[in-house]
Amino acid sequence: MKLVTYSSTKGGIPSIGVMVGDGIVDLPEASGHRLPATMLAFLEGGDAFMDMARAAVAAAAPRPLAEIRLHAPLPRPQSIRDTISFEGHMRFFKERTGRPVPDVWFERPIYYKGNPATVIGPDDDIRWPNFSEKLDYELEFGVIIGTRGSDIPIEKALDHVAGYVIFNDMSARETITYETGGNLGPAKGKDFDTGNVMGPWLVTRDEIDPSDLALEARINGEVWSRGRSSDMRWSFAQIISFISQSETLHPGDFIGSGTCEKGCGAELDRWLKPGDVIELAVEGLGVLRNTVTRA
Repeated sequence: MKLVTYSSTKGGIPSIGVMVGDGIVDLPEASGHRLPATMLAFLEGGDAFMDMARAAVAAAAPRPLAEIRLHAPLPRPQSIRDTISFEGHMRFFKERTGRPVPDVWFERPIYYKGNPATVIGPDDDIRWPNFSEKLDYELEFGVIIGTRGSDIPIEKALDHVAGYVIFNDMSARETITYETGGNLGPAKGKDFDTGNVMGPWLVTRDEIDPSDLALEARINGEVWSRGRSSDMRWSFAQIISFISQSETLHPGDFIGSGTCEKGCGAELDRWLKPGDVIELAVEGLGVLRNTVTRA
C-alpha cells in the first residue's frame, strides 16, 4: 500500500488514506472509523491495523486527487536519524576536508539526529535559511519503523519496518563544512525550518525490496544525480540492528539511508538557486517535488 496523510484542497483537518489508482481512499471513513486519522496512531496499531486497512480499501471508492493535498506521510516523526551509508558520499568527505575517511565509518553505521519539527511534504516550499549562501539537496530514501523493539538481530530487522519513503535531507553546505571542524556537527547546517522533506507517500514493506533501487535527482527537469541503493555499504537491516542496541526503536521513528554518490550539488559543484524545482525519484517510491524559495 501507498499510505498518505492528506487534507482537502478546501482545508480542514488532515486524515490518512491509501493511494488507489488515481485517487485516495480515506482509511477512517472506509473502516467505519475503526482506524485512526493520524499516521502515527495508525503505525502504533501494527500489523492488525495494516490488515484492516487492506480490507477497507478493497471495498471503498477513492476520492479524486484533484480534491486533495498531500502532506508528509508522517508529518512529525517520533525521531529522525540519518546515516552515511554510501561509501561514494563518504569519499566526498575526504575530498572536502583533506582528511582520510575515518576508520569508524568502516566499523559501524554512524548517524546523526535531526529535528522532527522541521519536516515538510510534497509540493511544500523549501525556505532558504537566512544564514546560508549554499543550500543543497541530498538524494536519499529511508525507513519508518512500525514495530517496537530493542537489541534487534539483523535477520529480523526488516520485520520492524512499516515502509519506505523518499527523503530530501536539505543542507546549508558551507555551514556544515565549518561546523564539522569542531568534531561535533552537523548542527545548524542541518537544523532549519523545512530542512527535512519526506514523501510523497509511505510504501509498505511488502511492496519494496530496498536492496537495488534506482535513485535520481532532477533540478528544473534536468538530471543532476543518479544512484542505486545497491551501493549502500550498510544495509537497513544492519543499521536498524546497530541503532537498537540497548535502545528501543518505536513506531514512527525515521532512519535515512544517507546520500548516494554524487547525490548532492556539492559533489557536482552545482548549486541551487531560489525558484529551483527539486524532484527526487526513487524506484517504487514515486517522486518528491518541492520548490526553493527565498524571502
